Amino acid sequence: MLIVMKADALPSDIEKVLEVIDSLGFRGHALPGETRTAIGVTGNPGSIDPAHFENLPGVADAIRVTKPYKLISKDLRPEKSVVKVGNATIGGPELAIIAGPCAIENEKQVFTAAQAVADSGARFFRGGAFKPRTSPYAFQGLGIDGLKMLAEVRDQYGLNIVTEAMDEHGVAAVEKYGDCIQIGARNMQNFSLLRYIGQTRKPILLKRGLSATLDELMLAAEYIMAEGNYDVILCERGIRTFANHARNTMDLSIVPAIHRATHLPVIVDPSHGTGHNYMVTPLARAGVAVGADGIIIEVHPCPEEALCDGAQALTPGQYIELVEQVRKIHEVLTVDVLSTMTT
Repeated sequence: MLIVMKADALPSDIEKVLEVIDSLGFRGHALPGETRTAIGVTGNPGSIDPAHFENLPGVADAIRVTKPYKLISKDLRPEKSVVKVGNATIGGPELAIIAGPCAIENEKQVFTAAQAVADSGARFFRGGAFKPRTSPYAFQGLGIDGLKMLAEVRDQYGLNIVTEAMDEHGVAAVEKYGDCIQIGARNMQNFSLLRYIGQTRKPILLKRGLSATLDELMLAAEYIMAEGNYDVILCERGIRTFANHARNTMDLSIVPAIHRATHLPVIVDPSHGTGHNYMVTPLARAGVAVGADGIIIEVHPCPEEALCDGAQALTPGQYIELVEQVRKIHEVLTVDVLSTMTT
């Protein structure tokens, strides 16, 4: 059920609708838009009689929703969501650039990378303190010590921290030290974890699973939003196919598909999407060209010495060149959009 409020609906009108939803044993989710507020209803096992809401003050319409996802749909919010992360946003007019090493290794590595990211004008720094690795003998991250280094980066450079949580314990730690909780590809359908982070109030960066369809990715986001956390950013990071020329196959077609289906912002990860240093910049350019709201890039001062994913990391110099190129592409697209709107 989707309840559309009138443009002049009062806060008390919205609260009354939420009270009625609660009295029916369901959960209401109010999402303010540019011109009106829409309220999604979850927890109902079947259809709801619109008569419960049609005569309430401030209600414009009550619509049955037949799609499996409700809260991420453009039916609920036609305009794009802009997610606030620390002192910056993702999904707004500015291209979001998230960059840093795959894993936090030591202070020299972290602060050298952070200096390059800050110099580029980016607003976000990424780095893994907890690392899900295929082999149990591979480097697993520095844990809390790594998170403390990330917090120092924020304090020194003013960068907003994006870092992964692998379980509920990790979520609590990332909440304390980070600004955005990343859910990696391997956990995209860890539904108990999705429900848990849905109860936090930190923004969530949700990466597409290794073989997830568009609907599966969107329903994973729905799990989070159904618990009350509406600040979700989707990420295309490559999927598994029969191709062997790259670590994964970066599916750029999903970017416009996401924009067509949902109001959530989407970024691309050409580092994991390719696994090869020389492919990262071309795929980053392509991702921005197809409409991604941002990119997430791995940067390491000495990729050949990296403890994790060195083959896909850019040097600081290569990263700066990438940023200059993608910003030019984004500027062209922004000018084209503005021109279309004024003609």
